[in-house]
Amino acid sequence: MQPSRLSPSRDRRSPRTARAGMRSRAAGFTLLEMLVVLLIAGILISLASLTLTRNPRTDLNEEAQRLALLFESAGDEAQVRARPIAWQPLAGGFRFDVHTEDGWRPLRDDLLGPRQWEGGVTGVAITYPGGDDTANRLIFGTEAVDVPVQVTLFSAAGRATIVGTGTGRFEVR
Repeated sequence: MQPSRLSPSRDRRSPRTARAGMRSRAAGFTLLEMLVVLLIAGILISLASLTLTRNPRTDLNEEAQRLALLFESAGDEAQVRARPIAWQPLAGGFRFDVHTEDGWRPLRDDLLGPRQWEGGVTGVAITYPGGDDTANRLIFGTEAVDVPVQVTLFSAAGRATIVGTGTGRFEVR
């Protein structure tokens, strides 16, 4: 018996045909692979296009917290400089002024320089407990003890009140 040229363990195709078959399988993607890629791309695009909006009430409270900390810093600065410092709300923002021999001058430093409102603030009311009048500025004196005050910030989301106890500390309510 003469042995066959092709043994059962070997591929019945020629080496050239076998290589061509492997090349054609490796050259493309299957339908399932394409669907998975499209699904992942769709999820990523939808996540990227989602616009997460913050709660306007949270923005207002954060602006009130920032302002309360600035008030405390302004009170400390007035004591260090031995000159009164005033906070004045403006259209679209606020500024701090220092009292000099020539009158009130705007502060231009990084901490107490003029700023624009954040948090959607549309209005401000400054009131002193026990008084019916509203003031147009808040003055921080050179002494550690001051008059209690309330500063209310208004926005479309509501209002936030900053309460100064007269001891140099301010808290948001």
